[in-house]
This record gives sequence, C-alpha cells and structure tokens, in this order.
Amino acid sequence: MPASRLDEAREILRRTFGHAEFRGRQAEVIAEILGGRSAMAVLPTGGGKSVCYQIPAMMRPGLGLVVSPLIALMADQVAGLQQSGVSAARLDSTGEAWERADTWEKIEAGTLDLLYISPEGLMQPSMLERLSRTPLALIAIDEAHCVSQWGHDFRPEYRMLGRLADIFPKVPRLAVTATADARTRDDIRAELKLEESAEFVASFARPELALSAERKRGNAHKRVAELVAARPDRSGVIYAGSRDGTEKLAELLRSEGVPAHAYHAGLEKGLRAQRLETFLEADAAVMVATIAFGMGVDKPDVRYVIHADPPASIEAYWQEIGRAGRDGDPAEGITLYGASDMAWAYRRIDGREVDDGVKQVQSRKVRQLYTMLDGTTCRAAGVRRYFGEEGVDACGVCDLCLGTVETIDATEAAQKALSAAHRMGGRFGRGRLVEHLLGKTKEPSSFEAGLTTFGIGKEFSPTGWRDLIDQLLFDGLLREDPNDGRPLVGLGDIEGVKAVYRGERRVALRQGLEEHDPTTRSGKPRKKTRASSAATAIGPHDQPLFEALRAWRRDEAHRQHLPPYVIFHDRTLAEIAVKKPGGLATLAAINGVGEGKLERYGEAVLAVLRGMDA
Repeated sequence: MPASRLDEAREILRRTFGHAEFRGRQAEVIAEILGGRSAMAVLPTGGGKSVCYQIPAMMRPGLGLVVSPLIALMADQVAGLQQSGVSAARLDSTGEAWERADTWEKIEAGTLDLLYISPEGLMQPSMLERLSRTPLALIAIDEAHCVSQWGHDFRPEYRMLGRLADIFPKVPRLAVTATADARTRDDIRAELKLEESAEFVASFARPELALSAERKRGNAHKRVAELVAARPDRSGVIYAGSRDGTEKLAELLRSEGVPAHAYHAGLEKGLRAQRLETFLEADAAVMVATIAFGMGVDKPDVRYVIHADPPASIEAYWQEIGRAGRDGDPAEGITLYGASDMAWAYRRIDGREVDDGVKQVQSRKVRQLYTMLDGTTCRAAGVRRYFGEEGVDACGVCDLCLGTVETIDATEAAQKALSAAHRMGGRFGRGRLVEHLLGKTKEPSSFEAGLTTFGIGKEFSPTGWRDLIDQLLFDGLLREDPNDGRPLVGLGDIEGVKAVYRGERRVALRQGLEEHDPTTRSGKPRKKTRASSAATAIGPHDQPLFEALRAWRRDEAHRQHLPPYVIFHDRTLAEIAVKKPGGLATLAAINGVGEGKLERYGEAVLAVLRGMDA
C-alpha cells in the first residue's frame, strides 16, 4: 500500500480523533484493511481497537458495517463518533421507525460511514438481502471472542457470522478483540473463515497498572470500603458478582460519604443511563457494577478497579481491570478472592447446558485464574504469558514483585515435574503427567516404566502435583499445546527450565505441596484436627539474633511506612536466626523469602547476621 494512504489515515486520526500518531499495531491493521485484505487483531483494552476499523471505513468507498454484541456498547460508540463529526448510526430493537428510515436514507445516499448492528439483526434474511445491494467498505466483528466456545463470553449467535465470508466474498473483514488466548484465536479464525488472513497480536503490557490480590478475610464488603477510603477523591470501578451485591455495597459506601452508585442490567433504562452519565462526568465517583458495566466505556481517569468478587477468567480479569488507567497514568487493579468463589465458579459451569469439552475448558480457565490470584510470581507477566507473549519481564510494581507475599520453595519438586515432562516428550496431558510422577499409570509401556522419572513423586498427592503443574504453566516453564481440545503438556521457556535444573531459578508456591497419603483412595491427606506448630522454636542462644533481625525489620518498616509483618513475618525471622544462612542462595531457601524480598532485603539481612558474628 502506498505510504501516502497511511499518511492520509494518520491525518484523519489527528483531525478527527485528536491523536498525533497510531499506537501499537494500529497502523499495521489499518494498512491491511485499506489494502482490501481481511485480518484479525487482538489489541488489549485501551489499545484503540475501534480506530482500526473506523478510519478504514471513512477512507474506503462504501459503508463500514460493525457487528457488536451489546446495544449499550453500540450506542456509546455511535455517540462518540457523532461527537467527532463522523457519520455513524446504529440499527437495533430500541430505535423508532423514523430513525430507521432516516438511517436507510443515508445508507442509500452513500453519506453514512459506519453502521453498527447486532449479529442477530445482521443475519436476518431481509437485512442481508438489502445490504447485498449496498457497497460495503468493510465488515468489522467487534468482541470477536464471543464467536469461540473456548472464549470467556461465548455467544451462540456469533457463530452465524462465518457465513459472511460467502455472502460478501470481496469485502474485507476484520475480527477484533481485547482478550483471546492462542486456542481462542484459532477458533475465531476457523469460525469466521479467516485462516488465511493476517493476525496482529499486540503486547498485553499495561505498565501503568499496579496489580494486587488478597484472600477474603471476614466481611468482603467492609474490606472494599476500607480500600476505597484509602483512595479518596479518585474515580473507581468496583465489580460485584450479583445485582444485590452492587446495591448493598454502593449503599455501604454512600453511608461512609463515598459518591457511589450501583449499576446492573436490572435497573430501569433511564436510571442506568443517568448513573452512567454521572460517573462519566464526575472527577471523582465510584461505580459499583456487575459485568454489564464497562464494555465500550472510555472514562480515561479511572484510578482503580476493585473486584469485590473475582472475575470468571483471566480474559475477563484483564478486560475488566483494563478500565483503569486508560490515560496512561498510574492506576490499580485489586482483586478479593476466596475458596468459596472458586467453588461457586465450578458449580456455575456444571449447571450450564454445554458439552463436556466446553465445560473442561471453562473449568481450566477458572483454575488458571486462581493460580494467578494465589500465585507467587509477577501477576502482569503471568497474564501476558497466558495470552502467548514470550520474553516477558516482571512488572516490578505488583504486590508479588514488591515482595509482600509469603512463599515456600518448591524448586526440587519443580525439577522432578519438568524432568518428567521432558522425558515424556510433550505427548501427554497433565493428568497422565501426574500419574507418571506418582507411578500410577495404568499398564505403562516398558519405555515409560523404565524412565527415571516414573514414580519419582510419590511423596505428594495428585492435587499437590496438579497445583505445582498449574504454577509451572503460569510461570511459562511448562506450556500446553491445545491439540484439538485435549491439551498436551510440554516444556516451555527452555532457558528458564535449565535455570531451574541448575538451581539458579527458584520456583515458589504460597503453600506447600499437599503430601501423599497412601491410606486414602485419592491420595489426598486426611484433614487434620489441629493446626501444626507454626513457628520455628527459638533457643536462648538464637534469641539475640532474632531480636536484632526484628529491630532491623522495625527500622525498615518505619522507613517505608509499612507494617513490620509486610517486610517479614516473625516465623521467617525465627528460621533465619536458627539456620543462619551464609549467602543469598541459602537465604533464598528460607520459608517466606521470595525473589522480590531476596532482592530488596537479602544483603541487609546478611549484614545483620555478619554484625552479630563480629
């Protein structure tokens, strides 16, 4: 495509939308569509997906057709375009007869640039027949993940859109979404007949977002109120899992002086619109909402998103967290979660009328979400690896990178799991890998039974190994090949795996691997009636060192304006005092010393130890 065409697109971007330059992969996507070729684009929330079809629709001859799943989303997009001087309209069930007639007059006169329509509305025979007589500039399928049964928001009506390739064979089609892993992208391409088209996947990095997650303790609504109170005079979005939850939480916040409103699909349309307008216009307001809120809402100065209840998947998490910090300034994403939330998510999946294969995928997405929330490595890096990014560095600003989470060392067990996956050649799924480690494969071949890793992990339960494998997958040390719905587990980052083998890279878990109990059928240990002893005993000869470590911690906490336990728990200091590690490598093996804390405090702790020896 001539450079002048892209310069023209850039000028429209500046003149119409007020931006000086394209971001990320926008220019590549636009060039592909301007060249008359179909494409798929995965650009993160806030990455400017809509520009990728809006500008080509304004430049190419004919009508730009945009398929969108929600009336509210279409209305927001059309209103924004009209404010920018773009000729745009929508056809949906809420429009008056005269509005529809006016829209068709503009289409037939060739004065309309963009028409937004739902998939159900588009695929009506009468609509297709009328559009077949209309020159089309392009067809954009927004929120394209809805077409995939492996996506986080599957909508059966989107499956019809694959017919567009045959009905409009000469019209370029663009599928766009913010959140789709590799398997979902493959399914989108297959369903929409885009297998031969270019695919553009931008980085999912959001460096302005500081992510954190904490387990629910007691009253979750009270904790949300505390978090909001600590962030006064800022705009925020709080997601709750139910309509009733949004109302009660908004009422609690209002009682404490926070300008909060509830937003959900059960509200009367006018009231919902009024509350949205209030939120968008206010400098500091809080919207407590279900996931019905947010799609297409482009308030740039949302400073935090809090999940009072966790989202359904990592895709949903990244999309919803992405409402914060769209202006590029620092923002926060905070998630509260608990075991009961995970159990509820599994029950909801079990109650859906979908086939078992879809349920298995959705269940795995739930497991991957909670692995991230309850994990021990950089949250942002984990999300980016989930979406297929490689060479990802830690963000440096999430709670895990800052070292505020206690962890245990699972490196030795990880070496066993990685070695087993390597020797099995990536030909089996995680269930078979666990059986191999436990030595419980039914009728193993002589080859498998002869491997040095067969039965090497009998000390841990099947659940313990599955937890560790989830962590290794999330850390990028293992990877899953989709394999047409039967994922196979193989090695991921080879250099990272080698570093684990050599002991140069630790693998950390928030809790120890569940031990194997041969007296139970499942191998899971029986529930203990009493909690085991918590702290390492401190003898009289170790007490002075323990007190010296506590004094250092107190000073460090005062310097950073933090509670002392955020630096290290007493249990960790007690173990350091007893074991007296002589270097960073041995200090790293102490419970509660994660990579972040080792980097931040390791030398200071060793200095205290050396000072007591002097």
